[in-house]
Amino acid sequence: MVKRIFILFFIVILGGCSIIKDDTIINNSNTNEFEGLEQEKVDSNTNNIEDIVPIQMDSNIIFAKPVIYLYPEEEITIKVKLDYKGELLFTYPKYDEGWEVLAKPNGDLISLKDGREYSYLFWEGDGASYEITEGFVVSGSETVPFLQERLEYLGLIPREYNEFIVYWLPLMEKNNYNLIYFVGEEYVEDAQLIIDPKPDSIQRIFMVFKGLDDKIEIPEQALQPFERHGFSVVEWGGAEIK
Repeated sequence: MVKRIFILFFIVILGGCSIIKDDTIINNSNTNEFEGLEQEKVDSNTNNIEDIVPIQMDSNIIFAKPVIYLYPEEEITIKVKLDYKGELLFTYPKYDEGWEVLAKPNGDLISLKDGREYSYLFWEGDGASYEITEGFVVSGSETVPFLQERLEYLGLIPREYNEFIVYWLPLMEKNNYNLIYFVGEEYVEDAQLIIDPKPDSIQRIFMVFKGLDDKIEIPEQALQPFERHGFSVVEWGGAEIK
């Protein structure tokens, strides 16, 4: 069944675990595929195994709030384009075949089109589909420590993971449990960033989650650590599966 999803994205230009060398973006996200995997669904009242269901989710996704932060090593002009396999619904500042900004090391951006200062570049779009075969099942009450630990491991600094948590916490902690999956290569292919000058490293984090009434068992996803260096790109985003 195809489901609609709302997504928040923050794209931060820092250092990343996907390293850009020459013209190739090398994504280090775990891409192991699991075939024929099954999960045990546990009845929360009896603590007995209720049934076994496939671990699979196909979802039509709306990218509802991607935000791009740029952190060059020195003040430079940066051009950012988005090669997106879907329809752009909204951008801010206006996306006119790309963005061109004067970026400072502290993250401040000045649009060369209107001369105004911005904290980030924003876009919204729709038209993606992902399958979940691994991930994490986390109780709603454990959302904060889980996200703090995992997002820090993936390379986000406090400013970034706090912004992530502030947005998603109200939607996640109210659930008994959340099935959480960090999408890797598929997301990068769906929404490629073309940045000039090229960053030295890139990290793109995209979390998909679904609220659960009962706890289930699922193969745990292996995540790759992240280390920043040079002029880099860091992106974070999220999607709720209804």
